[in-house]
Amino acid sequence: MTTQKTTTRSGTSARKTATKKTATKKTATKKGPAKKSAAKKRAGKGAARKTSAKTTAQKKVKKVMHERKAGTLRSGKSGKKVTSRKQAIAIGLSEARKAGAKVPKKKT
Repeated sequence: MTTQKTTTRSGTSARKTATKKTATKKTATKKGPAKKSAAKKRAGKGAARKTSAKTTAQKKVKKVMHERKAGTLRSGKSGKKVTSRKQAIAIGLSEARKAGAKVPKKKT
């Protein structure tokens, strides 16, 4: 009888080890490389446009134009409301010059 007990124990332990091995094999499977998106494929071929970073002058003029559109842009000491598009651009370029941006000279 002692021989039967040992055989049944070894049989069950053999089954447990077999299931453990298969379980580790299933979890250890490698995934293939991720597929590239369509945008990345186009960018690699040079089809996508490159955008340059905005300069300080461009940012200043954009901000001033938004203020003008909202009606909050004021000029000089008098503080009158700016309604002219050209004047708004001139104010933006002036602010950019004061900030140290590279802006063309004033036209007289």
